[in-house]
Amino acid sequence: MEEFKPFTTERPWGNFRQYTLNQPTTVKTVLVKKGEVLSLQYHNDRQEFWRVLAGEPEVTIGDGVFKANVGDEFEIPAQTKHRISAPEQDVEILEISSGNFDESDIIRLEDKYGRN
Repeated sequence: MEEFKPFTTERPWGNFRQYTLNQPTTVKTVLVKKGEVLSLQYHNDRQEFWRVLAGEPEVTIGDGVFKANVGDEFEIPAQTKHRISAPEQDVEILEISSGNFDESDIIRLEDKYGRN
């Protein structure tokens, strides 16, 4: 799969932001409630792109932990551990996955809810 970087194109009426081009993707919005956290996980068969739509999440990618803001964007390669938490307020993330999307391709390393 060719690597594609999101870009913005200006128009007289405003602009548009393009996230994928001619590739199969799965697009989701993820809502994490205040005080909650996704499992620390990775995927073998897909990569993800995240854009923060609302809130100020704490984002873990690999060994890095980042305080994020609305508009921040992150790329998560396959087999890279990652997590989103919402320490102070609800958080909404746009997630675009490419590769073979399957919810069973979640390898959880830590999970506060006791899931495998």
